[in-house]
Amino acid sequence: MKLKKQQLETLFSVLREKEQINGAVCVAEQGEILYQGVFGYGELSSKRKLTLDSVFELASLSKPFTAVAIMLLEEQGRLAYDDSIEQWLPDFPYPGITVRHLLNHTSGLPDYMDLFQEHWDHTQIAVNEDVLNLLMEYKPERYFLPNEQWEYSNTGYVMLALLVERISGLSFAEYMDTYLFRPLGMLNSRVYNRRYSNEKISGYAYGYVYDAISGEYVLPEQLLETQYVIYLDGIQGDGTVNSTIGDLLKFDQALYSDKILSEETLKQAFTPVRLNNGETYDYGFGWILEKNAEKGMTVSHSGGWPGYATLMIRYIDESKTIIYLSNMEQDYEFEQSIIAAVQHILFDQPFDIPERPEKRRAVQVDPKIYERYTGSYQLSDGRAAWITVEQDRLYLQADGQMRLELYPSSEVRFFLRPLPVEVEFVADTPAKASKFIIYEENGTEEHAIRAE
Repeated sequence: MKLKKQQLETLFSVLREKEQINGAVCVAEQGEILYQGVFGYGELSSKRKLTLDSVFELASLSKPFTAVAIMLLEEQGRLAYDDSIEQWLPDFPYPGITVRHLLNHTSGLPDYMDLFQEHWDHTQIAVNEDVLNLLMEYKPERYFLPNEQWEYSNTGYVMLALLVERISGLSFAEYMDTYLFRPLGMLNSRVYNRRYSNEKISGYAYGYVYDAISGEYVLPEQLLETQYVIYLDGIQGDGTVNSTIGDLLKFDQALYSDKILSEETLKQAFTPVRLNNGETYDYGFGWILEKNAEKGMTVSHSGGWPGYATLMIRYIDESKTIIYLSNMEQDYEFEQSIIAAVQHILFDQPFDIPERPEKRRAVQVDPKIYERYTGSYQLSDGRAAWITVEQDRLYLQADGQMRLELYPSSEVRFFLRPLPVEVEFVADTPAKASKFIIYEENGTEEHAIRAE
């Protein structure tokens, strides 16, 4: 293990010296910490640095915790995985859904974020009951019948948090604290809604996004594109568990024993989904599953929310763990390269130290040209898309997706801040674009034709 420790120190010393990451990392094997470190700032305005006790929003890395809450209720005999959720959610407009369907993303429930973008007062912070109420009021079409397909569902995990509350009689935050965090000694962990709660956490790791117009890192509520973090802040279950690298390692180690869950329960949690047609999908109860000859059984989950990127990888046959928490938006491929380097070190393979690409800056253009591009378009798959202007900034929104800002690299070509995607407008006349083309990093193109 000495060589691995030296190699990890080399990797992260270079990244620290170049100031290329902002966050916290923990790497462990057989319960022994091979490397842990923090990089950069927890709050930019005060230049407060991160510490090992800094608390991060876990985003979708919260889902394994929500799943554990449900599994604890099952072990207590208070629910069964194949129970209909209508037992606790009367008049739920999507019949036939069980607890199991919610756990393994086979419910077919529509995405709640689209619903809130269209039907919610954005000056108000929503909570889980609001998700249920909007689903019952507007009844958007389900994506598929239960267990016919697999599709990742934030809505499903919000419903799981509601089930925890209705079955236990406690708030979701109270249940998690009573039955999971405190028993495991995870004293820096909690369900936390920063904008909705009056509580202030000392040493909190605020998340920052990159504004390609100013070239600065800002809080997500300062960008129109990511202001949904405000009105969605009270929603729990799919996210909003907050924790530290040390507490996450305690959680990891507890899952090697029967400290919180029995061996039989964990076996079910790490069993792939089997759909109605017999096909399997490598997702269990809150974990992405992978098995190969070199690394054995791997369970993992990642999370992404404006300002945060999180990841826990557990090589459970080898008892190796990687925990990565970032609170400053980075290039996705660069972060993946960091994780790949750590994996190579853990499994005694040669590794490369990645180099972060330069952040792109938008060029200055006259915002009056944006009027050529605004309007309704139709994507090749039949979905509608809209180009809009707000406060002299250009936005793209496709049906079923959140609004994204388009940053100009020229008067006709634009890039997206969080994705390796470019958009080019094509005009038959100087007054109006007739279509736009979406260029993916892998070379594929999608054409959207003006629908007006």
